[in-house]
Amino acid sequence: MRSRATFARGVDGAVAAAHPIGVAAGLESFRRGGNAVDAAVSAQAALTVALPHACGLGGDGLALVALSDGTIHAIHGAGAAPMIAPSPGRPGATVTIPGLVDAWSALVGRHGRLKLTDDLAAAVRLAADGIRVPASTAAAVDRHRARLIQGGADGWELLSLEAGDRWVQPALAGSLKAIGNDPRAFYEGAPARAIVRAVGDHGGTLTGNDLADHATTWPEPIATSWNGGTLVVQPPMSQGVLLAMAARWIDRHGPGQARDHTAAEAIAAAFAHRGRIASGRALLDEPLEIDPERASNRWAARSHLHTAGVAASDRTGKVVSSLVSVFDEFGSGVFVPEGGFVLNDRAEGFTDAPNDLRPGALPVHTLAPALRVHHDGRVSGLATPGADGQVQTLLQVLLSMRFDRPDIVAALERPRWRGEHDDLLIERGHPAAEDLELRGHRLKVVDHGDPRFGAVVAAGVDDDGPWAAGDLRREVATGG
Repeated sequence: MRSRATFARGVDGAVAAAHPIGVAAGLESFRRGGNAVDAAVSAQAALTVALPHACGLGGDGLALVALSDGTIHAIHGAGAAPMIAPSPGRPGATVTIPGLVDAWSALVGRHGRLKLTDDLAAAVRLAADGIRVPASTAAAVDRHRARLIQGGADGWELLSLEAGDRWVQPALAGSLKAIGNDPRAFYEGAPARAIVRAVGDHGGTLTGNDLADHATTWPEPIATSWNGGTLVVQPPMSQGVLLAMAARWIDRHGPGQARDHTAAEAIAAAFAHRGRIASGRALLDEPLEIDPERASNRWAARSHLHTAGVAASDRTGKVVSSLVSVFDEFGSGVFVPEGGFVLNDRAEGFTDAPNDLRPGALPVHTLAPALRVHHDGRVSGLATPGADGQVQTLLQVLLSMRFDRPDIVAALERPRWRGEHDDLLIERGHPAAEDLELRGHRLKVVDHGDPRFGAVVAAGVDDDGPWAAGDLRREVATGG
């Protein structure tokens, strides 16, 4: 962890990403003449090379894209459950259709300036020439080594390396190069057959038809009023609407005298509706029962250290807020040796009806990138990893910028809380800790900068041009 959040400005554009390797790839895309969409895809692709525990070709990608004319589009790059229901208990049964690759193709095809092969060039080079194993990746391997071996990764070179070792990934380089030339082959050609074989070997039922039938969707974003402007969130099956529900309540009723208590209660009340995410914007009209004085302690949120964020902006006014993920660390742990990547375990996101596992169903998705449209039309994007903590973290950043001062760096540096199981985790030094405890919150104090509190990436455009900001937590970096 650094001691300060980071901020960068650029002439052509700016990028914030979960790791410096992503920022470098995004800036290379700008130098090639790309826009914010190209830069975001380039950064995401580089992250799949460096952070396979967090994201990869076997995972998903969700994004919000604000265009220079003010229109906003949501892209849902997540796949459904197989049409043949698997028997639970083995890792292959947790795999849903990987959506990231088709999402790249759709994003670049509709809103990029370069070709997909150009946007993936940096990632191809990094995988082919080699990178130094990041400390976070090496630590994740240590946590999940047995599970990865069980999933067929016993021959994966990463398992024999330590942090700082040079890591060359020829299979992944080949996959990325092939995707650049023909992304549909990932779903219909040799890569698809390799995915089906790996899933089947580990108890799953994903078929070639499941993969071939997959298509990225562009659902309508959900918007609500916020501080004289608009907060735009990812639509179902993303949990983004939970952020919109809490923000809408606070925008209408105010935070009262105990801002952090009110915010914690608002987002906890919203989580009671998580199983009904498919209802989308209709949930904005659901009443939230909030006690302005006492804690309800009704948390049912989980924390995971998976997922990677990318935010980018360019001089034309485009802004991208995005997240890529394999869900849990290394996803299902099922490894595809021919492609050099692991597969997601997004089916673990299914719960009870109406979010129950059904053939072809989409589970509630934790990825929740957001955009803020300011009263003057300026747009800024925010995204963070953290599973159920994502919407909690973003709400606190939005509140800080509204009620403290409109300074993104200060908002990112402010200590945070997050609900987890029956506790309210809180960073040491939080200014509201005493008040929260007096109101009945069951506090669990952890060190400031703990990775469970997210890793926010942000980007936007103002009168001075494109900018990007990055959290002090984890390995977030910025550049312009």
